[in-house]
Amino acid sequence: MYSFKNDYSEGAHEKIMTAMLAANRQQSQGYGEDDHCQNAARYIRGKIGRTDVDVHFLLGGTQVNLTVMAAFLRPHEAAIAVETGHICVHETGAIEATGHKVISVPGMNGKLTPQGVEQVITQHIDEHMVKPRLVYISNSTELGTLYTRDELQELRAVCDRYGLYFYMDGARLASALTSKENDLTMEDLPRYLDAFYIGGTKCGALFGEALVICKQELKPDFRYMIKQRGAMAAKGWLLGIQFEELFRDDLYFALGTHANDMAALIRSALSEAGIRFFSPTASTNQIFPILSNTCIERLRATYAFGIWEAYDQEHTIVRFVTSWATEEAAVHNLIREILKQEI
Repeated sequence: MYSFKNDYSEGAHEKIMTAMLAANRQQSQGYGEDDHCQNAARYIRGKIGRTDVDVHFLLGGTQVNLTVMAAFLRPHEAAIAVETGHICVHETGAIEATGHKVISVPGMNGKLTPQGVEQVITQHIDEHMVKPRLVYISNSTELGTLYTRDELQELRAVCDRYGLYFYMDGARLASALTSKENDLTMEDLPRYLDAFYIGGTKCGALFGEALVICKQELKPDFRYMIKQRGAMAAKGWLLGIQFEELFRDDLYFALGTHANDMAALIRSALSEAGIRFFSPTASTNQIFPILSNTCIERLRATYAFGIWEAYDQEHTIVRFVTSWATEEAAVHNLIREILKQEI
């Protein structure tokens, strides 16, 4: 059984494992105050071209999102997200469990629009409703689509107009930034966003995400919130080592490129064979082909993958996800099996 179900089925890149083993017997300070975390934060600041940002290392994406919402928002304030957003559908009400409502709105190909944000603002007009305060997006999105520089500028403008914080979930940021359609750089992110995180779990790390806080008013006491929410790892140096390796020599971007390249092989072969797709996904590591139910049942004997939703009585939308470690031979085998069933 070979998995195309997600991009975290494998462990970690060998450089990371080697570095962790080399540091295994060394003593380090706890709770993210070690040299590895400080070095990793310095690498990240260098990549985004800002020395005035705070960098915190946490264990997982949902943990980052809920800690951010709990810290940034007052009790009566809420977040706005597209209806397919991760905090809406895949976090088991984690944000709501912090006491904050998530207001979901329809989007366009998995992306939040300025019009969607303004719709929420015009519907929440007084103290009898929650107050929208934060705009949440992910890049790449849950549908594998990308935000462009212009789209971030437009969302930034609407946030400024209504006094909203702008926050990005970067679980698959490596895939987004290395996509052939991408026009954003790391340096662009702090220009438009008040905070964002750089995903490691889905790009070659055993675990870990790096939260970057850009807006000054959001920085004070954030470590208190990390600790209170159970997100402060005693052995924080394990996180620091991983991000040191990911950003020391641009390994992060090499791994994102590999994942995208493997997905591109599948996308290209299926497109050439006339197989349709659910959404116009960019060249990221998630693809959503529409396959016959017969083909899907036969594929299940050999491959793990996601079932998205029914397309019609005879076809279903599936999701294939490639990773930093996906083997090209496995990709070609998958392609052959699909084409054998569909053509």
